[in-house]
Amino acid sequence: MRLLIATDAWAPQVNGVVRCLEATVRELGLRGAHVDIVSPDQFRSLPMPSYPEIRLAVAPRKALARRIDAGAYDAVHIATEGPIGWGVRAACQTLGMKFTTSYHTRFPEYLRARAPVPERWSYALLRRFHNAGEAMMVATPTMLSELGALGFRRLAMWSFGVDTELFTPDHPPAPELPKDLPRPIFITVARLAVEKNLDAFLGLDLPGTKVVVGDGPERAALTERYPNAVFVGFRSGAALAALYASADVFVFPSLTDTFGLVLLEAAACGLPIAAYPVQGPRDVIGQHPVGVLGGDLRSAALSALGIAREQCRAFALRHSWSAATDQFLRALVSARAGSPLPA
Repeated sequence: MRLLIATDAWAPQVNGVVRCLEATVRELGLRGAHVDIVSPDQFRSLPMPSYPEIRLAVAPRKALARRIDAGAYDAVHIATEGPIGWGVRAACQTLGMKFTTSYHTRFPEYLRARAPVPERWSYALLRRFHNAGEAMMVATPTMLSELGALGFRRLAMWSFGVDTELFTPDHPPAPELPKDLPRPIFITVARLAVEKNLDAFLGLDLPGTKVVVGDGPERAALTERYPNAVFVGFRSGAALAALYASADVFVFPSLTDTFGLVLLEAAACGLPIAAYPVQGPRDVIGQHPVGVLGGDLRSAALSALGIAREQCRAFALRHSWSAATDQFLRALVSARAGSPLPA
């Protein structure tokens, strides 16, 4: 199979979308597929307003159409709704080529948090974008139901996985955390931005220490408001896994994430989870005894201390990237054949 994946989120960005795509490309390569990526680093780009570290590509549509036409691809998948996503969508329509899309981020809610833009306007634009494709892949049953009710069509499941060889409980103590740091250690891993609702975690009256891993536009303000929390900055790979493994509870305060890949990473490192009973945590954890979901985040965090780390690890082992890639391929094949999409 020759596959083109178009994405506005790619290295050096590090987020759930990028990690999902990188893992999927790796899995597809192991199966003999040839995958080309269209990403912002291949074009002239401009800084995204309010997120200058994210670059928005100036992608010429005619050049994209020539590249897609010359590639003789069996399938085209558009992972994001940014300039590259719209450009590849237009190129496919010009060439009369089928394509699939995926929905990873609640942009209408994120935009509303920053500007007085009604969500219905944003969702109308997203419907126009995604409904032109042969399938729209989403990560959770909740998103499948919600987006279906909002008029999105041809929905299919594509869930996330976790690298259980990298994210394990066996890492040595993270050097960023002093040995005498008061315990228990409550940790969160997130982009430091308003939509991640980090004040809800950092403002909790909890014993021990709060640790924040990540960077973003809100870092300076959060550091000033919460001087007793430990901010270690962005970490990835083994350094991130060591931080998970060194903590006692993973706290996930977001109310808007469509999935929350960090939930699986934390569980793979044996870390119990505390979160609100909203879409991402509810779909990922459900009734599994690996976390506590509740409207009182402090109570959930304290209760999570009693969960056995072995249970969390066992749960994560059932969520492989291989299984997630199987879902992706089923949706691609079904969409190309015009057959009913897998739920």
